[in-house]
Amino acid sequence: MFAKIYSVHLVSQLGYNFLFQDVDVLWYKNPLNWFNNETNPYYDRDIYFQDDGSRTLHFAPYSANTGFYFVRNNERTKYFFNSLLMAGDLVISTFSHQTALVALLAEHSSMYGLKVKVWSRDKEEFPGGVHYHQRPTFMKQMINGTVHPYIFHMSWTANKNDKIKYMQQMGEWYLDEERMSVATKTYSAAIDNKGDNDNIIGDQYHHNTPDCCSVKPIVKCHYRDKPSIIPCTDSPLIDKDGESFW
Repeated sequence: MFAKIYSVHLVSQLGYNFLFQDVDVLWYKNPLNWFNNETNPYYDRDIYFQDDGSRTLHFAPYSANTGFYFVRNNERTKYFFNSLLMAGDLVISTFSHQTALVALLAEHSSMYGLKVKVWSRDKEEFPGGVHYHQRPTFMKQMINGTVHPYIFHMSWTANKNDKIKYMQQMGEWYLDEERMSVATKTYSAAIDNKGDNDNIIGDQYHHNTPDCCSVKPIVKCHYRDKPSIIPCTDSPLIDKDGESFW
C-alpha cells in the first residue's frame, strides 16, 4: 500500500504530470491523448480517476479507483500527495490506501480547491472490474467492437491467478509460460557464469532467450459465467449463482 503512495509523491514533488496505473490495466488507445486534449471539457481538472464502481460508504463520496489515475502537476496536487504521504495512520487504520486517498479528495476539494474528476462507470472510456463482473451487455459490446474504450482495468478481482484467467478468456494474455520458464533459467545461468563481467548477463540473456510473449493472444476458457472472447459453455461456474455469459 505504501509503495503506491511513496512513488507518486516523489514524481509529484519533482514537478511532473503523471499517469499512475496498476499492472492489470490494458491499453487499447493511448489515454494520455485524452488527458492532454485541450478541447476536452474536463481539461481544467487537477486529477482524474477511473470510477471504482463501488458505492460503499468507505469509498464515498467520489468512489475513485486508485489503480488508474492522471495528475496535473500544480501546487494543489503537490499538497494533496504530500498530505497523503502524511496520512499513514489513516492507511493503517483502514487497511486501505484507497480509502485514505478518497477521504483526502473530499477534504482537499472542499477546503483547498482541488479539482477532481471521476469518470462515470456509465461511460465507455475507462471500464473496469465492475463492468467485467456485473455488466455482460457492455462486455459483449467490447468484444464485438461497438464500444471503444481507451483502457480496461481488471479490478474487482480476488487474486492474481483469477486476473490471468479472465485475461486469457478475453484474449488479452500474451505471456507464454513455457518461454518465460526458459527465459528465467537462461537469466539464472547468465548470473552464475558472469564472473566479474556484468555485461555478459545482458549479452547471454539477449542472444540465448526466446521471446517471452506470443504474437497471438493465448486464449483459454476457465469459467462460463465470466466474459470471454469465445464461448466457454463447457467450463464450470465460478460464482455460486452465476449464469453463462454466452
